[in-house]
Amino acid sequence: MSPTALLTRNDFAPSEADDFGVALGSLDTPIGQLNLAATPQGVVRIGFGYMEAREDMMSELAELPCSTGQGDPAWVDEPIAQLREYFEGRRRRFELALDWRLSHGFYRRVLDELMTVDYGTTVSYGELARMAGSSRAARAVGTAMSTNPFPLIVPCHRVVRSDGSVGEYGGRPEVKTWLIEHERSHCG
Repeated sequence: MSPTALLTRNDFAPSEADDFGVALGSLDTPIGQLNLAATPQGVVRIGFGYMEAREDMMSELAELPCSTGQGDPAWVDEPIAQLREYFEGRRRRFELALDWRLSHGFYRRVLDELMTVDYGTTVSYGELARMAGSSRAARAVGTAMSTNPFPLIVPCHRVVRSDGSVGEYGGRPEVKTWLIEHERSHCG
């Protein structure tokens, strides 16, 4: 995976709208295809194509109370543009509205704290647990990372093991390593 590869909209999976107010988009990145879903409130979900099909992601979203009618495909345009800038090394912080319906309680608190971890840096699961106010909850932090509805935007790839090793990331530690190295190479 080359850090110079550019993010482009997937021509075979254009943005489309479903029947309950969620817009969908897909894009190819140096780490594989990303699937995005957005509501009028903001990005509601990002999924890795190698982990789940768009249909699986939509099954998860079908249980949410959403507005009736079709979502506006334009809702995914800005998230796609900002992700493109991120992969090009031109964006360090996302400025997007997020629809937090899929995250609650402690997991949400962990993700809120995670958003304060700077681009190009890492934090351990234990450190993030302390930041979220539960110093003994490192394993729960790991679960929060695995249920993060907004990978990349809420940078769970910046959370590493206490020994500095990367650990898992959607079942592919090489993706996490690539993201950490990508950020570090654009910090200068």
